[in-house]
Amino acid sequence: MRVAIQRVTRAKVTVDGETIGEVGPGMLLLVGVGREDSEETCRRMASKAARLRIFDDEAGKMNRSLLDTHGQALVVSQFTLYADTSRGLRPSFTNAGEPTRAKELYERFASELSHLGVPTRTGRFGAHMSVELVNDGPVTLMLEEPSQGQGSRGQGLQDSSPSTRPLESSNPGTLSERSAASG
Repeated sequence: MRVAIQRVTRAKVTVDGETIGEVGPGMLLLVGVGREDSEETCRRMASKAARLRIFDDEAGKMNRSLLDTHGQALVVSQFTLYADTSRGLRPSFTNAGEPTRAKELYERFASELSHLGVPTRTGRFGAHMSVELVNDGPVTLMLEEPSQGQGSRGQGLQDSSPSTRPLESSNPGTLSERSAASG
């Protein structure tokens, strides 16, 4: 499972011009379900997301969680988080979960957040959605739980907790170095 987390002051999702989910301060969570994910994956990822200390305390340090701040969560399905662009120019999504199962696990993830006490709203699985947000910071992180037997870099899984990394950390070098390298 891959979850792109954005700290927001507000976010909303619309389908065909109708707002179907809207939150105030909290998180926008873009959730991609992988082939190997399970209900247990959902539980662990929801728990980690709710407890991530990415909100400022009184001293301005990221020491508070979504639970600590009584923030809200907007959960939106995003199978494109499993895009493989290593070959050619057209992304492959073969590592994304099968749609029926992915929908079940997406809904389970949102339910787990809600059971933890996080006011949770959702998008509509499989729909073409428009997502609006005001990113606070900006703070954007990627939460990922590798499939069993693989760590985030292909090593054996050392523990069962999901890994967290800044979204940009997957691209080594500075922006200018990456631009020069890409041509």
